[in-house]
Amino acid sequence: MNNSSWTVFLSVIIPAYNEERRLPPSLEKVVSFLKQQTYTSEVIVVENGSTDRTTEVVQAFIDTHQDAEGKVRLALLHSAPGKGAAVKVGMLAAQGEYRFICDADLAMPIEEIVKFLPPIQNPNVFDIAIASREAPGAVRYNEPLYRHIMGRVFNLLVRMMAVPGIQDTQCGFKMFTRQAALHLFPLQQIEGWSFDVEVLYIARLHGLRLVEVPINWYYQEDSRVRPIHDTINMVRELLKIRRNGRAGLYDLPAFQSTVDEIPAS
Repeated sequence: MNNSSWTVFLSVIIPAYNEERRLPPSLEKVVSFLKQQTYTSEVIVVENGSTDRTTEVVQAFIDTHQDAEGKVRLALLHSAPGKGAAVKVGMLAAQGEYRFICDADLAMPIEEIVKFLPPIQNPNVFDIAIASREAPGAVRYNEPLYRHIMGRVFNLLVRMMAVPGIQDTQCGFKMFTRQAALHLFPLQQIEGWSFDVEVLYIARLHGLRLVEVPINWYYQEDSRVRPIHDTINMVRELLKIRRNGRAGLYDLPAFQSTVDEIPAS
């Protein structure tokens, strides 16, 4: 992954658990989109304990999609089980000035990523840009009512216990500046689904600037979320985040943003 002579503007980090079927078409869309952009980029797939052929299909994709122009770099990494563990590995291995978490299902079309980058997002006013299905202008497509209600109940708990004021912490698409990623992810403790709530909680503790970006979001029938089981686990993890905060596990000197030094694309 290391190549000091190659400057990366955007890193796309895709956590992958048993994604042998969904990843190849998603990677095709991501790479095709990135090759059309003017900036350099990398796509990092982080496999985290899969029991299917995720590793093999990703490696096959990399072997057959080398970019002759050298504008898009592809990489496969591995982590301990858990989406949070995968994202942490990817974020800290990435080299991009902007680092984007991207779910393998592309419930948010990859073209929406332009909303998170200059010139649409002013690089001087955010450290983290969060994809939101609740912000004004966002549109949800085909989501079952029960899933929406469960999500809103969990978000209410999140706002009460950890991250007040953020309407959608669980959407799996988030942009971090390089400085924010290198500051936050070494402090991350949770390896499961609630890692992003924890990271946003730490960000608030350290005074980072968060913005919600309205997106178009399409419900996927084969979503890996198990509503009841995962919600129970997430509530436990919310309590753990609170305990960690009280124990001082997230303490560091206040974050000093240098986001205004990042060049626009």
